[in-house]
Amino acid sequence: MNKEILEGKWKQLRGEVQKKWGELTNDDLDQIEGQSTKLAGKLQERYGYSKEEAEREIDKFMREMKDK
Repeated sequence: MNKEILEGKWKQLRGEVQKKWGELTNDDLDQIEGQSTKLAGKLQERYGYSKEEAEREIDKFMREMKDK
């Protein structure tokens, strides 16, 4: 799944994102608006991920969602 799909399906994926990364608040999710760069930034902030690690985690998450 690419970045455009994340943005397009944000409303459906938002709950799954919050399940996976429970430290993200509703305000965080509102700010992210389905943009992978903003999601990566919030993961770095909340979980201490490096930029590369955050991007890998997002890619992994998107592959998992595609398989569902």
